[in-house]
Amino acid sequence: MPPVDPSAPDDDAAALEAIGIDLEEVRRRAEAAFGPGALDRRTGRRQRRRGRCIGPLGGGIPFTPRAKKCLELGLRQGTRLGHKYIGTEHILLGILREGQGLALELLRDQGVSSDGLQAAVMEELAQAS
Repeated sequence: MPPVDPSAPDDDAAALEAIGIDLEEVRRRAEAAFGPGALDRRTGRRQRRRGRCIGPLGGGIPFTPRAKKCLELGLRQGTRLGHKYIGTEHILLGILREGQGLALELLRDQGVSSDGLQAAVMEELAQAS
């Protein structure tokens, strides 16, 4: 099994480890792309850089509760399907499952059926297996 990052919350680390995500490798790649300490928690107040708010982890504004829910549902979909990765298809399934929000509203405005889109994504995943 891949090593677990001791700085990650236990439940998050366990969930990621269960689907084969090596947190140390994620950290290494993030630091290679964005610089040393890219994932380290920052303390103190939020900073402003080039007119945008910087969150406590140094990235953009933290996820909204709805976005977190969509990502969580996407993770569950990937796990349920037995996948060792979480891709855009799983996040889309999470958005559909959550059932609200701007993304789903835009899809509906374009005449896209949630059930039809979910069936199409599941069919594509079945064919890819």
